[in-house]
Amino acid sequence: MEKTNHSKVTEFIILGFSEFPEIQLLLFLLFLIIYLMSLTGNLLIIFTVCFDSHLHSPMFFFLSNLSFLEICYVTVTVPKLLAVLIAQNKTISFMMCMTQMYLFLFGTGTEIYLLTAMAYDRFVAICNPLHYTITMNRNVCITLASVSWMFGFLDPVPHVTFMSQSSFCSSNEINHFFCDITALMTLSCSETSIIEIINYIEGPFIGFTPLILTIISYVYIISAILKIHSAKGRQKAFSTCSSHLTVVLLFYGTSIGVYMRPKSAFSMDLNKLLTLVYITAIPLLNPFIYSLRNKELKGSVWKATRKVQNWFSF
Repeated sequence: MEKTNHSKVTEFIILGFSEFPEIQLLLFLLFLIIYLMSLTGNLLIIFTVCFDSHLHSPMFFFLSNLSFLEICYVTVTVPKLLAVLIAQNKTISFMMCMTQMYLFLFGTGTEIYLLTAMAYDRFVAICNPLHYTITMNRNVCITLASVSWMFGFLDPVPHVTFMSQSSFCSSNEINHFFCDITALMTLSCSETSIIEIINYIEGPFIGFTPLILTIISYVYIISAILKIHSAKGRQKAFSTCSSHLTVVLLFYGTSIGVYMRPKSAFSMDLNKLLTLVYITAIPLLNPFIYSLRNKELKGSVWKATRKVQNWFSF
């Protein structure tokens, strides 16, 4: 196949779900509802945590950071998907494609570190409760959150740099619903093994090190919970971390499936399905998972919802 320099590729065509032409409108309505619900749920959590003084604690501080990140996630990818579905506006410039890819990877890396910081917070709260307020003071929380965002900002740089310098073949059609790096790798005429090598070198440090730290935290957490004599005490302790554990399993289950598979085992259909869960389901479910499993947050969210309704009633 004839190779062309990447500078000649000025735009890409995002195919989205073109294999289902008869349900494009239905998909548009589905993703629009998911997008609006994700925005509403996560904004409500941020609003509730900010204005309810009872929720000014490390756990809810990290949760508000996570909710803001989820809003960024869906806003980076879903609006363009909606345009592809309803207006058939499938083109995206080369620069915008690289920017979208960077922002998505930035969100992925940041979420990894935020989830690890939240695991550490739960570890201190359950395993060392007497020193919790001292250990997880304001400066520590701000530092952990800042480092998470900073590392997330830096992680995608080598991937996007090498991909932006790649050459692309005659086809500029991205068989995905956004500029995903795995989809662009299949279009590249250049050698993409260096990006795969970066993934496997960075993986143990960026992906698996936080995951191992999270697992270690939960080993200690579960051990501490099992030492609690009363069943009610064990249930109360576990309820404070069950939401986070659910999100961790959902996040790592999909992200490992998407990004830690070799190119020889790559399936675009499976990739699109896993990424769809990764991008839409997680931001949608996070507010429900945390609010339904945490009575304190659930009550505060209900009060905040009533306040918002009262404002709009005037």
